[in-house]
Amino acid sequence: MSNINPLLSLASAYLPGVDLSRLSEAYEFVCERHKGHRYPTGESYVDHLLAVASTLASMKLDLDTVVAGLLHGSIKEGVATLDELKKKFGEPVANIVNGTTRITNVRYNSQLAHEAGNIRKLLLAMGADIRVLLVKLADRLQDMLNLDALDTTEQRTKARETMDLYAPLASRIGIEWLKRELEDLSFKYLFPVEYADLTAHMESTLAERQAYVDEVIDILYAKLRANKIEPVRIVGRPKHLYSIYKKLMVQKIPLERVYDKVAFRIIVNSVKDCYQTLGTVHADWPPVPGRIKDWISAPKSNNYQSLHTTVSGPDGHFIEIQIRTIEMDRIAQEGVAAHWAYKEGQQITDGDARLFKELKQLVQTLQDVEDPNEFMESVRGELFEPDVFALTPTGEVRELPRGSTPIDFAYAIHTAIGDTCVGAKVNGHIVQLKHQLQNGDIVEIFTQKNQHPRRAWLQFVKTSRARTRIRQYLRREERERALKLGREICERELRKYDIRFRSLLKSGHLRLLLKELNCQSLDDLLIRVGNGSITIPQLVRTLQPEEFREAEEKRHKAELIERAQRTAAGIRREAGKGKANDIAGIDGMLMRISQCCHPIPGDPILGFVTTGSGVSIHRAACQNLLATDPGRWLEVSWSDAPQSTYRTALRIRAENRKSLLADISSTISADDADIVELTARTTTENIAELDVLLDIIDLKHLQVLQQHLLQMPEVLEVRRS
Repeated sequence: MSNINPLLSLASAYLPGVDLSRLSEAYEFVCERHKGHRYPTGESYVDHLLAVASTLASMKLDLDTVVAGLLHGSIKEGVATLDELKKKFGEPVANIVNGTTRITNVRYNSQLAHEAGNIRKLLLAMGADIRVLLVKLADRLQDMLNLDALDTTEQRTKARETMDLYAPLASRIGIEWLKRELEDLSFKYLFPVEYADLTAHMESTLAERQAYVDEVIDILYAKLRANKIEPVRIVGRPKHLYSIYKKLMVQKIPLERVYDKVAFRIIVNSVKDCYQTLGTVHADWPPVPGRIKDWISAPKSNNYQSLHTTVSGPDGHFIEIQIRTIEMDRIAQEGVAAHWAYKEGQQITDGDARLFKELKQLVQTLQDVEDPNEFMESVRGELFEPDVFALTPTGEVRELPRGSTPIDFAYAIHTAIGDTCVGAKVNGHIVQLKHQLQNGDIVEIFTQKNQHPRRAWLQFVKTSRARTRIRQYLRREERERALKLGREICERELRKYDIRFRSLLKSGHLRLLLKELNCQSLDDLLIRVGNGSITIPQLVRTLQPEEFREAEEKRHKAELIERAQRTAAGIRREAGKGKANDIAGIDGMLMRISQCCHPIPGDPILGFVTTGSGVSIHRAACQNLLATDPGRWLEVSWSDAPQSTYRTALRIRAENRKSLLADISSTISADDADIVELTARTTTENIAELDVLLDIIDLKHLQVLQQHLLQMPEVLEVRRS
């Protein structure tokens, strides 16, 4: 039988005077309800629940959170209802358990939409009450500690989910020991060979490493006391395995050349002692350039404060040293739990308020992303490990990934700042918006009310927050443009049949039309017509009045006849080797359409009299034509009724993604254009470049197609080539 006494002892040690009877009641409850239930390892499920609650108690969290940890499997396993938990243990506990239950089934390698939906639930629950995430992290730690009980596929799935989602979230709320533990456990199952090799090496060099640690600590104590600094304590610990592995991968060096496998931490009494200690260390051991970081004057967003330096220590080995006060060390270890806002009678600190604001902003940013693919990209982007720390002119730190620009910095401050950004100064000098920021840069952003996000920004911004906000603006702009265009198209087409939206509305046909076309509203219909997802023939065929249907059938039949005539005329022209039956001004002469510039009806054109091959028709601005003898140019124009489709070429640049080619082809097909040839390639920046040769009717037809292509969120540029 499991024993709750160790948990009660742990809780009473940091909650003196608090009534722990609810914890005992929760224990009796789970023992009764989970009787006979087993954890995958074969142990009693209650043992797992006690382990989760004990982890939360070791983090010194409030009683509600520890009780919720003990009960967190009740709703999931179907042994209790939400209402039952509310009545027995209170609403806060029940809500934490419910929030944890809703996110239990996140599966990182499952279907994308399902995966995104579950992670969205986690983030929303986290935004409502951060204790939901804390319980989930404690639960995940226990799962990872017992992963050997699962098959290899399940091990890798859970490890990948932990590495990509839960470890970064632990880091985001400042619980570094938990982040390190989750990373090392995930590393063990994701890279078993590398993990085994690294573990074996670390164990084989343990005695040598311990002797070196003892030597360095003795030297540090002597140095500091000689300079009248009395450290509280100095500790040396091996860096966690995954951080060493990442260094091997990034620097592409063998394990033997990783010298800073040990990190030293010097705990002192005051901030003044921190800076004096840094100077004392640097006096004898030269620092590695670019490896000094001051997180005391500019704390991280998760409240972390410390001085970091890497120096060349005894025997020329690089060693990393962290210097902080007792309070800073407690916050570094406990993170969000260090100043727990839910503890009885305790006020939230400014640092915690900033952290919670950051978390809320994270949740809000991701909540606004609807597309599952984009959502998952944003999740990974938001949970990045920051490489660049830039400052506002007032000294506020913004954490960014490497390669970030002033646009990323502006959006990190506020969406409105990013949307209206027109320029920036970095360290007092004006820079381009695509300038890459460096550690310690002081960035000043300039804005203008009439400025708005540009599609070109998507080519160089790095943060998912900036990318998401830019896309949202562009989608809103495209929606408004599509709405206007759709209204114009619908009104124009309906006038052909002497029908108005008002009459459709009165007759009830509009409601039926929306239902048939699966549209939520009239605006939805107009937008889909404007962006080409609903074609005019679809719209017309769906309308119900008999006389309207007959008129449409006649028009459709006429279109088919006209198209057949154009096709026949094109065949005749090919057979006649290019007789100019649709070009005015060259009667009786052989004619061919130039393949260098692909002119189409509506383009200004000129003829060029060739030697023995008739007249070559070029666009008036064709560079090849302009390089020829003007004396051989011939004024020509399109006849009133072009006789066939025409071939032209487009160059399309778009952000690469799955199914992009299919979606672009579908858009072209929806506009009644035929693809003759298509080639595609991807740049190093993951931009897809497509060259499309297609048959269209005239310039107006091409312009509508270009507009519809540009309305696709990923498309950056569409131009004739």
